[in-house]
Amino acid sequence: MRTITTTSELAEYCQEASTHDYVTVDTEFLRERTYYSKLCLVQLAMPGKTDENAVLVDPLAHGISLQPLYDLMADETTIKVFHAARQDLEIFFHDGNVIPSPLFDTQVAAMVCGFGEQVGYETLVRKIAKESVDKTSRFTDWSRRPLSDAQRSYALADVTHLRQVYEYLRDQLAKNHRAKWVSEELSVLTSPATYLMDPENAWERVKVRTSSGKFLAIVRELAKFREAYAQERNVPRSRVYKDDALTEIASTKPKDMNDLSRSRLLLREARKGEIAEGILKAVADGIACPTESMPQGDKIREKLNVNPALADLLRVLLKAKTEEMGVASKLIASASDLDLIAAGERDVPALSGWRNEAFGEDAIRLCNGEIGLAVKGRSVKVISL
Repeated sequence: MRTITTTSELAEYCQEASTHDYVTVDTEFLRERTYYSKLCLVQLAMPGKTDENAVLVDPLAHGISLQPLYDLMADETTIKVFHAARQDLEIFFHDGNVIPSPLFDTQVAAMVCGFGEQVGYETLVRKIAKESVDKTSRFTDWSRRPLSDAQRSYALADVTHLRQVYEYLRDQLAKNHRAKWVSEELSVLTSPATYLMDPENAWERVKVRTSSGKFLAIVRELAKFREAYAQERNVPRSRVYKDDALTEIASTKPKDMNDLSRSRLLLREARKGEIAEGILKAVADGIACPTESMPQGDKIREKLNVNPALADLLRVLLKAKTEEMGVASKLIASASDLDLIAAGERDVPALSGWRNEAFGEDAIRLCNGEIGLAVKGRSVKVISL
């Protein structure tokens, strides 16, 4: 197992990799103690059947520059193959200011090819490559050196078996003419906006049970302060305060340090100093927010007049279509999407792009009474009315 520890070695390997149609890629990182992931290892493999052209790259090696790797990630002539790429891409975006392109994500492709929802790498390796993956080194501190032989073998297997998985899925997509479906799905992963967390929008990730504008205004300010503080100091959001503490504070609306000290859920470190001052200011700013500037929440969804019988029929239609196509149902439409369609909404992801072709057109026809559903043997068929 070869480990690259110098810039010149990395440049030589990446130059050779760029002459191939594709290269498989994976990363190992730590994020428990930081806001941004700390890159600890990069695994690469060129096409082949053995481990000879697969390497480990040590980003923690003294003096190494990862620029040759970033240049390879930007090379449009070589496809970069990942499995469940989102976190890997986030690292490359923040560390190297590059999003790998062209991109192929085997998890997305596997869902399109009928392997289920969010299928794991080990499952694909077992079903496609007929190999097993040793999981003993999965939970490990990848920042510690030296790496053991077991750790290195585990890491390398993440890209060597991936070659066979990729080639199989690539051929399946060509056979069933669904490569375009995968391309549409990957457009989200290749968008820089996916990896930029604007503190102004951080409140949208906080789950609350009310659409009260006054309450949401305080939640917005608290989430905004937490996100900016965590980004600036590179600490996890939960180290500032957790969501349950945030919503508790939004409910109790503390006015001073004495009020804040009564919080049941706030961490001790957040009851004083900069964090405490930031909390009190955020609460005050939320309370002072003009009505016209308050967040609206999901009031549109609250006002939906969902036809439950139609929503159930849409669920049956979706199941029938996905079983016929061999596609994971959640890849096409979520339960909330179906409720929206049943309520008359048409600006729904399931009604655009490849999803519309696969399901949306028949969903609208069902809503309009143009088709019905019939049982034939053990399957459900669409019939024209």
